[in-house]
Amino acid sequence: MVAWLNNPMTKGILIGVGVSAVAFYAYKKNEAKVDSFMRNHGINVKTPTPDFKTMSVDDLMRTKENIEDLIAEKEMQEQSVTVDAAEVAAAKPVDAVEA
Repeated sequence: MVAWLNNPMTKGILIGVGVSAVAFYAYKKNEAKVDSFMRNHGINVKTPTPDFKTMSVDDLMRTKENIEDLIAEKEMQEQSVTVDAAEVAAAKPVDAVEA
């Protein structure tokens, strides 16, 4: 029964499984750090989507506030781009008249 443990193929498989298990445990323990490191180096890491049905009311309120903040920022960016484009369009005819 112990003879199959002396087989190099069996040893390799057991070592591979063990190293994979340790690496997976280390990744899960430091998942946020590893994912942010990978994102900073250009590797697209999928973020898990939260299950809103199981979230507490406090978590849902925080999520709602974050989304509202993001919407407000996007609207402000769109307004500033629109104003800048309008200013450029208005400035061109004036420059053409002066020239």
